[in-house]
Amino acid sequence: MSRPHVLIVGAGFAGYRAARTLARLTRNRADVTLLNPTDYFLYLPLLPQVAAGILEARRVTVSLPGTLHGVRLVLGEADAVDLDGRTVRYTGPEGGTGSLAYDRLVLAVGSVNKLLPIPGVAEHAHGFRGLPEALYLRDHVTRQVELAAAEDDPAACAARCTFVVVGAGYTGTEVAAHLKMFTDRLVRRQPLPAGVRPRWILLDVAPRVLPELDERLSRTADRVLRSRGVEVRMGTSVKEATREGVVLTDGEFVASRTLVWCVGVRPDPLVQGVGQPLERGRLIVDPYLQLPSRSDVFACGDAAAVPDLQHPGSFTPMTAQHAWRQGKVAGENVAGSLGLGRRRRPYRHRDLGFAVDLGGVRAAANPFGVPLSGPAAGAVTRGYHLAALPGNRIRVAADWLLDAVLPRQGVQLGLVRSWSVPLDTASPELARVPGGPQWPSPQPGDEPMAPETAPTPPTRPAHPGHPDHPAPGPVKRTDPPDPADRPNAPD
Repeated sequence: MSRPHVLIVGAGFAGYRAARTLARLTRNRADVTLLNPTDYFLYLPLLPQVAAGILEARRVTVSLPGTLHGVRLVLGEADAVDLDGRTVRYTGPEGGTGSLAYDRLVLAVGSVNKLLPIPGVAEHAHGFRGLPEALYLRDHVTRQVELAAAEDDPAACAARCTFVVVGAGYTGTEVAAHLKMFTDRLVRRQPLPAGVRPRWILLDVAPRVLPELDERLSRTADRVLRSRGVEVRMGTSVKEATREGVVLTDGEFVASRTLVWCVGVRPDPLVQGVGQPLERGRLIVDPYLQLPSRSDVFACGDAAAVPDLQHPGSFTPMTAQHAWRQGKVAGENVAGSLGLGRRRRPYRHRDLGFAVDLGGVRAAANPFGVPLSGPAAGAVTRGYHLAALPGNRIRVAADWLLDAVLPRQGVQLGLVRSWSVPLDTASPELARVPGGPQWPSPQPGDEPMAPETAPTPPTRPAHPGHPDHPAPGPVKRTDPPDPADRPNAPD
């Protein structure tokens, strides 16, 4: 008798935890396959520290083959799901296509940058959902400061050193806090002409920073940002983005060469084509993380609308904490459905608190409901991240120690170009490469600095599974329209 085959799509917080749980519970009594575009799990909460030069990129990545023993890794991006045929179609990193059959399917494809119909944003802004975007932003910010230092025109110098971050949730707040410190350090080593200083502006339509969190954490973060020199503008957003800057909703024009888009996330477009009921773009599942009409399909993380049993009538928000816990429950329930583990159980959660790293020794945290700020919050926040990391703990701690005693290296690596990390993409974890299967070749004169040189990209790869091409099967992957509401902040 052949062993059952479990297919997990996505290796974010939910998918990685589900794979690890299944490998432990099945103990080679089932074949577990993980389909993911990259060979690593990305620990997203530390991504702002990569952009700020505190951590090297590999510190926040955990090898899938190295840590998921007994799990088969298939590199590829899922394009379509055939629920009736029990197969998933995918495209490999070199353009080849294939399909994987399953007895049990776990959809944990996560989320991508949320887009809004604002003129110029898709062309001139960059998101912050993947490692390529963090590496690009670090290079771009460093380059703007270096170019500004050589400018003769004070207005051009000021524009290059003005950085606009849209979205004051977790990601936007941490990006502004960390990179303001980073640019201040760059300028101390390479002073700017005419007394120009780096200017960081944090925008959000919400009434306060970190609107999803307790007001005490919000006040702490707001106080730290303002004391550091970040211009915090609540109730304000971008009306239009141009090559020369952004027009704000209050009518002000801000000359800038940098627009970082952190307004939130939307579920991966793959779930739109599964053909099952959705809640604001997420697959509706029962408390056991199963699709109600499909006992062989489970979904968890940002791709799933999971009932919140602590607050009946609502769904759990799209956060890393929920995704990590749901991945474990999904793994246990899949094993239970195969008769290889404990009885299935519904997903319940208890709020353990939140932590927001504001750079240096500053943070805002409320572990188990106890509000903390200053160095105490900083220690708790870093301790939490070390405990939550499934690998690289010693390397991360060593980088933190070195950053505390040595100056950061403000250099450009030039590995990621602007056109490699478009905002409008369903795969922020992948940088587009010249001549690759997922991106057109760059044009002569393309330059790594953003808006004016980025070619207009297709939003999906041009392979046979792309919506622009005829393809067999009942499901195709297409980008859904953005929900009108403002989602929860990204992980």
